[in-house]
Amino acid sequence: MEHPEIPIARADNLGPANQSWAIFLISVLGLFLEMLLIRWIGTEVRIFAYLQNTILVVCFLGLGLGCFTSRQPINMRQALMPLLVIVLLLAIPITRGGLGGISDMLSVLGDLVIWNNAVRTSTWHTIYTLVIGLALTFILMVLILDIFIPIGRILGRLMDDHPHTIWAYSVNVAGSLVGVWLFVLLSFFYQPPVVWFLIFGGLVLFFLPKIGRERLLSLAMLAGIVILSWFAGQEWGSLDVVWSPYQKLVVTKVTSPEKEVGEYLVTVNNTGYQAMVDLRSANIQEHPQLFDPEMNGYSQYDIPLLLHPHPQKMLIVGAGSGNDASGALRHGVKEVTAVEIDPAIIALGRRYHPEQPYASGSVKLVNDDARSFFATATQKYDVISFSLLDSHTTTAMTNARLDHYVYTRESISRAKSLLGEGGIMVLSFEAQKHFIADRMAEVLREVFGQAPLAFRVPGSHYGWGGTMFVAGDLDAANQQISQDPNLKSLISKWQKESPVPLTYTTKIATDDWPYIYLQTPTIPILYYLLAGLLILLFLRCRWQLQLGGLIQGWDRSNWHFFFLGAAFLLLEVQNISKAAVVFGNTWDVNAIIVSGVLAMILLANLIAEKFPRIPLGLVYAALCGLCLLLYFVDLSRFAFLPYASKVIVVGGLTTLPMLFSGIVFIRSFASVTGKDKALGANLIGALVGALLQSITFVTGIKALLLIVAGLYFLSLLTRPRAAVQESQVREAVV
Repeated sequence: MEHPEIPIARADNLGPANQSWAIFLISVLGLFLEMLLIRWIGTEVRIFAYLQNTILVVCFLGLGLGCFTSRQPINMRQALMPLLVIVLLLAIPITRGGLGGISDMLSVLGDLVIWNNAVRTSTWHTIYTLVIGLALTFILMVLILDIFIPIGRILGRLMDDHPHTIWAYSVNVAGSLVGVWLFVLLSFFYQPPVVWFLIFGGLVLFFLPKIGRERLLSLAMLAGIVILSWFAGQEWGSLDVVWSPYQKLVVTKVTSPEKEVGEYLVTVNNTGYQAMVDLRSANIQEHPQLFDPEMNGYSQYDIPLLLHPHPQKMLIVGAGSGNDASGALRHGVKEVTAVEIDPAIIALGRRYHPEQPYASGSVKLVNDDARSFFATATQKYDVISFSLLDSHTTTAMTNARLDHYVYTRESISRAKSLLGEGGIMVLSFEAQKHFIADRMAEVLREVFGQAPLAFRVPGSHYGWGGTMFVAGDLDAANQQISQDPNLKSLISKWQKESPVPLTYTTKIATDDWPYIYLQTPTIPILYYLLAGLLILLFLRCRWQLQLGGLIQGWDRSNWHFFFLGAAFLLLEVQNISKAAVVFGNTWDVNAIIVSGVLAMILLANLIAEKFPRIPLGLVYAALCGLCLLLYFVDLSRFAFLPYASKVIVVGGLTTLPMLFSGIVFIRSFASVTGKDKALGANLIGALVGALLQSITFVTGIKALLLIVAGLYFLSLLTRPRAAVQESQVREAVV
């Protein structure tokens, strides 16, 4: 079917005269910029690496309000100005540090565990710190929202004016798909922010005024954004800055050996992450003032090997830059499998680690998520070491951090199956809260049938230390400890000086409730405070954009698209969460799942165009039925299938509801009048869906499917009467 373009006169600059081309470009720009800001803000203001949905929700709100006000004047300079302010603030070291301080301020409540949590000294100090942090966060939200309003206006007006609805929406989805993969490819090649903004600038050029003073001003702002982004990406005094697919990694040479640990320091998102330590005998003997002789040969990287009588095969998950692999090699382990999710950290270990463990032929490097590796591994190991495997970020669309699914009951059970006879599992973790240590101990006790050995290794020049749990063949481990008086003495000393209080009462993490950093199933107070900021943000926009009757004036059509948007976002979150369990929580898996969802939407559009008379009652029945069916299906049971089969089965089951959802959406969208308002309501619904994710903290992730089914049922009840007429639908889509 051909779709001729009809050039129309437009007072505002909406990009190329070809409407489809303009829709494609603004869709690429919108998704690309959304991913850019989620990634970048989460890097520099690291608490948003744990709260990435905050940025996502603000972007959705900006796009939605832009669609609702698409008939108001459009000027891309209104988007460039707040973006220039953000880049400027992050380019100046003092203001970057000030924005980075938001992380400490918002963490003062202590119910959201992040690295380097602020410590409460008094009630008034907590209130003061929190108010300042929330105020700075609100300013940041305002700037981000203002960036997306002009983009939403362009998209809304183009979609409303296009003569062929299904074609226009398909182009919109295709542009979104390209925007996602464009950023994914830049991340794959470790490109820094200046390259991101160069691409952004190239896309924005299509939507700037063609001539005149406005164009010159816009070009000047765009040039300023690109130039300042280069300064914002610099870390003066560092040896290396790498923008990996997950995070910003900065390597610095340790300049004060007496005060700092290791030869090199690796920071992630501006906080300490790993120290590369040189524990070779020659280096220890050369620096007796740094290394306590009592711990020589008994570092946190040595102990796992000392607990097994003859360790020949070792698995390390969270291998990092190579400290654990170095320990294995020092003890003569013949086969070391080192699993690390971030390829950039592996590369830094190869380049900088003083012991060069990754150059050894005995070390097999695996760039994968630990959970994904457990699912497909078949080899048995004498020692399995969870090496301080913790996360400084979440995936872009879920509440789950990268490490959440590694410590669930299902994951530990699978790891246990990889232990050989007499095997030992050692789990090291920096348990900042007592309940975290209790959770780790309880899941090990449940899986192995006996309480683990637990002690805290103190920080020293031998390593940063952490709480160590030992499970598996504890009889053999205890015998090894008894035969080594020095080791026995050290463990007894550590247990006495820094006891690990274990009550075995903390709720364990499961694949349905993987939140290892929450003490109980409850929504953190910080989420309520951020929701309050979003309400203030909405009220501010309602006044500024003169939207007095925005919600009050909604009809059935608006609510219909609102419920569709909320359900769709939650369904996508469910897909990503399930995929993380089966395929691992790697960046490419998340991108593939999002791409699969968008591909299903395109297929739905095609079906709706070719078969416009499909009874929507059957489509709704299939949609809600699939959601309820998936509630009872444990997708993790398919994790052991061959990869191709796993992709077909799991990918098909998780994305099939998207197909029916897409058919419902496009059938309604094709027949509605005021497509800009419908799209705006849909985006605001997606915003609410993102907020509803928080309910998983209480109910578990699986419950999202019941909520999704309920939201789709509400969309059926609010479907406009006129949209039910098949003759009207056929006229709209053909």
